[in-house]
Amino acid sequence: MLVRNVRPSPRLLAPYASDPTRSRGRRLAEPASATRTPFQRDRDRIVHSAAFRRLTHKTQVFITTDGDHYRSRLTHSLEVAQIAGSIARVLSLDEDLSEALALSHDFGHTPFGHEGENVLARLMAPYGGFDHNAQAYRIVTRLERRYAHFDGLNLTYEMLEGLVKHNGPPAADSESPFLRDPELADLDLVSQASLEAQIAAISDDIAYDAHDIDDGLRAGILNFEGLREVGLVADILDEVEREAPRLDPARRTHELVRRQLTRMIEDVIGETVRRVARAGVATAADVAAQPGPLVAFSPEMARSERALKTLLHRDLYRDPDVLAARVKAGQVVEDLFAVFASDPQLLPEAWRDTSDEGRRLRRTCDYIAGMTDRFALGEHRRLVGNTPDLG
Repeated sequence: MLVRNVRPSPRLLAPYASDPTRSRGRRLAEPASATRTPFQRDRDRIVHSAAFRRLTHKTQVFITTDGDHYRSRLTHSLEVAQIAGSIARVLSLDEDLSEALALSHDFGHTPFGHEGENVLARLMAPYGGFDHNAQAYRIVTRLERRYAHFDGLNLTYEMLEGLVKHNGPPAADSESPFLRDPELADLDLVSQASLEAQIAAISDDIAYDAHDIDDGLRAGILNFEGLREVGLVADILDEVEREAPRLDPARRTHELVRRQLTRMIEDVIGETVRRVARAGVATAADVAAQPGPLVAFSPEMARSERALKTLLHRDLYRDPDVLAARVKAGQVVEDLFAVFASDPQLLPEAWRDTSDEGRRLRRTCDYIAGMTDRFALGEHRRLVGNTPDLG
């Protein structure tokens, strides 16, 4: 039986929240849902998309053939969404919008993480470049093909602007790839992102700061004593040792990660409340008019977070074994690009565009960027051979 004349129960939102009942709508107008708000529909479309499923087999830090327990882009995105929803809920913001942005923020990532992105950015430099944030926007507006009447997911304007601006307004950066897209004329590229989008952005930092420690310890690349270089981590390890001495390494790791998450989340909540009050923010328009983000770490936590990132970059991301796998993975992406660029007939028919060189190579780039790690390796074995072992 069809549900008629039913509307989702209104939530008690802060006056400066993104209110789904006041959404600007979608580029292509659609009838309202009887049971879901516009932002809930956005979240659901993201979860059911092919791009979301592909995140299962895309690298976070470790190439996904390394083991079953390391984070993938999918598990990372789910963790970001959980954090974002928790923060939004406490601050009386729209948690559906924050979660939707968190779930889709890595849609544009290539196989093999940032190494794949670096290769495609270099190869596409003469043709508009490549950026994973811009690619995420391209996916949700063009490349997903599920619906009868439009390409993409036809997300709300609030979702599209959140994707474009969650790391800050791109209009402030003359090199931003978003500025090259003529279809952005109906989006606000100048003002600050919504608080929900700002939450999704900082939740990404919180998630990988903690979980890269977990994966690094599991891989044997990081160790507890080395992590003590960061005061925040040392304080937590001391606390764990006082409360549960002689804890085995696996449980000690979990205690470190969960307590670090708690401290960072609570710090962001407290600092955001202070900034909102200090700025006198009363409406969503007031948020947009701010000179900078309102969702942030406190100064003390920001220093700890920078120190932790410095350690992770030095000791984890630039570990010789990690770097060696990245180099080999980058070669896989470069080889695939060369093969498809030289013979577009090797591409699936839906991905071919021979109208001009730029469009042809952009479609080649789109196809490769959408690959999972294992599909890219399989295509390399089929089309190139001598495929490197990334494990």
